[in-house]
Amino acid sequence: MKKLALLATALAMVSGSALAADLRVKAVKAPPPPAFDPWDIAFGAGITNDYIFRGITQSNHKPSVNAYFEPRFNVTKDFQLYVGLGAASISFPNRAAAEVDAYGGARYTLGAFAFDVGAWGYIYPGGTCHYGAATDTAGVPLSLECQQNALINGNVIKKDLSFFEVYGKVNYTFNDNFSLGGNVYYTPSFLNSGAEGTYASIVGKAIAPSAWFGASGIGMYVSGEFGRQWLGTSDSFYGVPAFPNGINYADYNTWNIGIGFTYKVFTLDFRYSDTNLSKGDCNAFTSDFSARGNLAVNAGTFVTPINPTGVGSNWCGAAGIVKLSADLTAMTSLK
Repeated sequence: MKKLALLATALAMVSGSALAADLRVKAVKAPPPPAFDPWDIAFGAGITNDYIFRGITQSNHKPSVNAYFEPRFNVTKDFQLYVGLGAASISFPNRAAAEVDAYGGARYTLGAFAFDVGAWGYIYPGGTCHYGAATDTAGVPLSLECQQNALINGNVIKKDLSFFEVYGKVNYTFNDNFSLGGNVYYTPSFLNSGAEGTYASIVGKAIAPSAWFGASGIGMYVSGEFGRQWLGTSDSFYGVPAFPNGINYADYNTWNIGIGFTYKVFTLDFRYSDTNLSKGDCNAFTSDFSARGNLAVNAGTFVTPINPTGVGSNWCGAAGIVKLSADLTAMTSLK
């Protein structure tokens, strides 16, 4: 009997102990999921030996610096609204102080597809009009500032080159290492010239497998773009005697290819860029203040129907670009 009593007591103690352990496990609550914070901010800066935009230098083939600031609001994990403000140093024929960018749009991710639509404003404050005559080729009177300032090579340029574009982008990510996309931009007046502009391009990027660099944190990619810029007819400010009401700018192709290296928030990019614009048509489009080869020096060298003076520009030719940039986001890079 004593043995049975001891066995019963032992069983009760084990049962009670197991029940207590059970209760303790059930009492532990799982940690709450992290709260969804819809706000984020992206920002960054860079320096390059040559600021190239769609195959054409914006800095007279000289170094340029840039910075941007982009608040974002994530409506859901797949839908984001954003606005941004940026600036870059430039060297334009009208001697504008800088390029200031103001933009906004929406990004949406659907599976492997990423969509982006928005509007972009390019603002060029501090410019000076250069023309050197009382009227343009169509007889339209010009301001006193335009009359009093002339470029030595005979090119003309407006005081204000600011304009805006609307755009749409799509990108398809095949896997962790390769993506392909397309972009379309449209403006009713490119560089405030009066000429419509449509730019379309295809872009591709291949990212090296992370195993290539082990635990070093270094990444590598190869990327490229092929695009075409369609341009309409300018207003009479840019007219020539054969086309007093404006010139029909030459459409052109542009392409670039490069290799880049990443480490944490830094990117070092080496790139080759070029276009198929002739030096004459490039000059007519850019009004390059550094263009040379006019009729007085080298008769007819770069004459085209829209560039009768024969001045030729190197702003649209082959260029090698090196850029170092840093890009951060408040929600990830700063944690």
